[in-house]
Amino acid sequence: MMSELYKQFQELSIDRSWIGLAVEDDWGYFRTPIGAEIIGWDNGIHYCFIKGYEEMVFVVNPETCCDYYVYPLARNFFDFLRLIVAVHGTNTLQQIILWDKKKYLDFVTAPEEVEWAGRAEVLEVIGTISRELNITPMENPFEYVKEIQRTFDYDQIMFTDEFYDTTGWERP
Repeated sequence: MMSELYKQFQELSIDRSWIGLAVEDDWGYFRTPIGAEIIGWDNGIHYCFIKGYEEMVFVVNPETCCDYYVYPLARNFFDFLRLIVAVHGTNTLQQIILWDKKKYLDFVTAPEEVEWAGRAEVLEVIGTISRELNITPMENPFEYVKEIQRTFDYDQIMFTDEFYDTTGWERP
């Protein structure tokens, strides 16, 4: 599952927590799918690859914010980094599933979000990713993420027995 780009990203000397991809020694929650390789954390929300989905990047939200606990954000790690560079972190990305275009635009232009995205620490991490990995911002991040989420077959993600027992969801 691990691409060369992901390996290069891991070797960067950056504090990934500024963009919502903190490194933690946690193996996830019962809502983390079977075969997940966690690539970063942001206050319990985590990002991962899932075995069988090649390089697709997913978010795991321990509190369902929609109809799913796990949903895709990018077709591959390259696109994931392009999304992060475009919106300056994962916070915006993990919420797109809830929003229409107006709510997205309201969020990214909100004073507190603009202030966070403009912090020196965030800009330093984004700058390092851009320079060192030759990553340019994704054009139209909202549309990109919405399209992936609209066409994804969520029923194919497999969870542990604990997940099905706890949530009451039907086992596939």
